[in-house]
Amino acid sequence: MDTTLRDGEQTSGVSFSASEKLTIAQLLLEEVKVDRIEVASARVSEGELLAVKKITDWAKEKGYLEKVEVLTFVDGDASLEWMEKAGAKAMNLLTKGSLNHLTHQLKKTPEQHFADIKEVVEKAVAQGILVNIYLEDWSNGMRHSPDYVLQHLDFTTKLPIKRILLPDTLGVLTPDESYEYVKLLVDRYPDIHFDFHAHNDYDLSVANVIQGLKAGAHGLHLTVNGLGERAGNAPLASTVAVMNDFMKDITFNVDEKSLYRISRMVEGFSGIRIPPNKPIVGESVFTQTAGIHADGDKKNNLYVSNLSPDRFGRKTLYALGKSSGKANIEQNLKLLGISLPDEDLKKITQKIIELGDKKEAVTREDLPYIIADVLDRHAIEENIKVVNYVLTHSKNLKPSATLMVEINGEIFEENAQGDGQYDAFMNALKKVLNKNKIELPELLDYQVRIPPGGKSDALCETIITWKVEKKEMRTRGLDSDQTVSAIEATMKMLNLI
Repeated sequence: MDTTLRDGEQTSGVSFSASEKLTIAQLLLEEVKVDRIEVASARVSEGELLAVKKITDWAKEKGYLEKVEVLTFVDGDASLEWMEKAGAKAMNLLTKGSLNHLTHQLKKTPEQHFADIKEVVEKAVAQGILVNIYLEDWSNGMRHSPDYVLQHLDFTTKLPIKRILLPDTLGVLTPDESYEYVKLLVDRYPDIHFDFHAHNDYDLSVANVIQGLKAGAHGLHLTVNGLGERAGNAPLASTVAVMNDFMKDITFNVDEKSLYRISRMVEGFSGIRIPPNKPIVGESVFTQTAGIHADGDKKNNLYVSNLSPDRFGRKTLYALGKSSGKANIEQNLKLLGISLPDEDLKKITQKIIELGDKKEAVTREDLPYIIADVLDRHAIEENIKVVNYVLTHSKNLKPSATLMVEINGEIFEENAQGDGQYDAFMNALKKVLNKNKIELPELLDYQVRIPPGGKSDALCETIITWKVEKKEMRTRGLDSDQTVSAIEATMKMLNLI
């Protein structure tokens, strides 16, 4: 049962609109293929009522009405009246699963609480409503007041209910406790359907789910992206992957290939960003960064596990950065349909490592530009080199440049001001060239662009068109800094002429 639209919406700052709730509900039931969805808490607001009405109208047409569940309360007729207005036919009745909650929140005896529960359940069934019962704070109840929990279940399991729902409300269970407590109840009440509802406060939700299933739990409550109060609930994607790979005797209907899509949709609607390293759905989890891993993938898939991206409609990517080796570059070039000699690959690899050392992100789409730049540069004999330079830009002062240039082995140093950093560089360069009786060609055009698919913090390509005698010449520079890429394009031109 997916509870993204109820428990997941209790994530701080998350509130889905009626149309967003309907879209998520449709995708969950029809594409993800969960068995049930919990869509709201009764009596929250008029907006919530409208949202549930939209979902139940659609579900009724599709024959899904009993799959749409609403959290209700032991409040006489109030929740039941809300359910009727909403058109919902399945309720999850919130009762007290620990003596602590019962004593200090309701201030009632167990017998008084049970009598109130019975009244609501009988009225609901008379209205044709399917009833499941939550034991709120059940995990602490099992720890500190197990006699009360068993007294509760001895009573409620005799009522006309469908399921008992066991929430680790505060996310405090360990895997061992999850197994022990669920097993005790499954053995004691063999004819009752128990759902296990894990929270993630200790980052143990998936581990607790595994143990709950091993103990015999019949159903699970999960949320997309692990949304929920505090640290959230057990996440749908990770749990499904674990069940498919390690619990072969358990059958269920969820379609793995739909998990990434629903994850991205909920990310967009909720505004809660998915961490890039979040298992299954994070952007980075199927990306190899180390060159040794990419090399191993070429050699009999040495770094490939059963957790393959194609299961989830995704692909293995090979990151480009300071950890990249030749194998990483080769894998990315292969996906672009490009092959290069080994010597050229080494040059490209070195350039990517240099960019990685600057903490720049390099994308696969950047590669053709890096190749063009590096191979073009290595094809030119460098008789003129910029040995060093300092560029300054200060408020209310003209930009200035000081540079050291080597021409045929001799060092020259000059400084100048200009309208911008590149203009100041060019003015200082002209002084050096004039000393050597070299004429600087006229600059006709200056274009700056980020390679398609590239990121603003990675590569910048500057293409400059020059007038050399009566012809035009274009040179390009590539760097993470726009001015540096323009300087590179300028030095290529000087060495070519």
